[in-house]
Amino acid sequence: MTTPSRLPPSRAGRLHLRHRLDVAVRGADLLEQKLRILLSRHDQLRRAEEISGSRWHDRVKEADTWLVRAVLLGGEHALDRAAAGVGPARITVDETVTMGVRHPTEVTCVVPDRAPSSAAPANTALVHAEAAYREAVRAAGEYAAARAASRIVGAEVLSTRRRVRALRRHWIPRLETALARVELALEQTEHEDAVRRRWAARTLGKGTSGADG
Repeated sequence: MTTPSRLPPSRAGRLHLRHRLDVAVRGADLLEQKLRILLSRHDQLRRAEEISGSRWHDRVKEADTWLVRAVLLGGEHALDRAAAGVGPARITVDETVTMGVRHPTEVTCVVPDRAPSSAAPANTALVHAEAAYREAVRAAGEYAAARAASRIVGAEVLSTRRRVRALRRHWIPRLETALARVELALEQTEHEDAVRRRWAARTLGKGTSGADG
């Protein structure tokens, strides 16, 4: 790509610079519009991250409390037997797109029921602990998705802001300076051409007058 400072001072060069300047200004305007939308969305995602993170910590704290009670009542062997009957959780993450940026939006977490053939929890505290940890796993999935979405959109905010800054502070001023330089050079050239035409006209007129005499 030809840099603005290297374009020749011609009418074609002027048109080319005007076109590039128009494109750069429109691009900066569109990027600023995108940035405003992304900033609003990022604020929403950050709040969702904070809320889901707080909920996850609360659920883990509650589950840990029941776990301690269960171990005190039945010992670690009872915990091992209870854990053997629970299968792994299945997590599905839905995605959405905000201004071309794909990020997580909702999470579906399914914790399978205890296998019918497995032994029942040895005490009530284990039952409560199992239920609390199910909620903690769901909360963890929601928090992970919210955190990832916030990080992804936040990164795009930074990238878009850098692009706007590069256009507004560097590229557009360079194009404006180059356009002003070309327009000044063309103005001087046109002025010199006009002077030469007048001189030629006067010279031609004098020659015609001498021939008539």
